[in-house]
Amino acid sequence: MSAAFVYCPACATPLQRLVREEDAGPKERLRCPACDWTHWNNPTPVLAAVVECADRGGQILLARNAAWTQRMFALITGFMEAGESPAEGIAREVAEETGLAVDAVHLIGVYDFQRMNQVIIAYHVVARGEVRLSPELAEYRLYTPETVRCWPAGTGQALADWLRSRGHEPVFLEGPPRAA
Repeated sequence: MSAAFVYCPACATPLQRLVREEDAGPKERLRCPACDWTHWNNPTPVLAAVVECADRGGQILLARNAAWTQRMFALITGFMEAGESPAEGIAREVAEETGLAVDAVHLIGVYDFQRMNQVIIAYHVVARGEVRLSPELAEYRLYTPETVRCWPAGTGQALADWLRSRGHEPVFLEGPPRAA
C-alpha cells in the first residue's frame, strides 16, 4: 500500500510509514504524522464452509466464483455481518450463495492466510435442497470425499483437515488449481 495515496480518516493528512514503540517493541505502520492515527492493518476474518450435501449421498459442493478467470472450484466463503456469530454467518452465506437449507454447522478449525491478510474460520456445513447459485457464483460441482482434491493454501487446508477427520487421506493439487 503506497502512503502517497492513503489519507488519515481523522484529519485527511497523507499517511506515512513511521516507526513507533509498541508493546512488543518498535513497529513500522502507516501512521498520521499530524494526529498519530494508526492504520493497524489487522487480518480480516473470513468464513469458509465444506458443504456436505446430506440429500446427495454426502457429496461435497465446491463452487467457482463468477469473478475468477480460472476454472477453480473452492469452498463457499464470505464475511460475517454485524451482530452474528461466525457459525451464524457461514450458515447465512451457504444459504445465500447456494440456496441450500443448512441442517448443521461444526467448526473445523482456524487457518492462517497471510497472502490475503486473512484469518479463515472454517466449518463443516451439512445442507440439503435444490442448488440455486447466487450471481456471485458461476457454477458448482459435487465431489465424493474420495475424489475431491485439495489446494495447498488457505481453505484447501481446512478441506484437508475435514477429510482426515472422516478417515480420508487428502490428495493435493500440484501447481496452479485447475478443474477436475
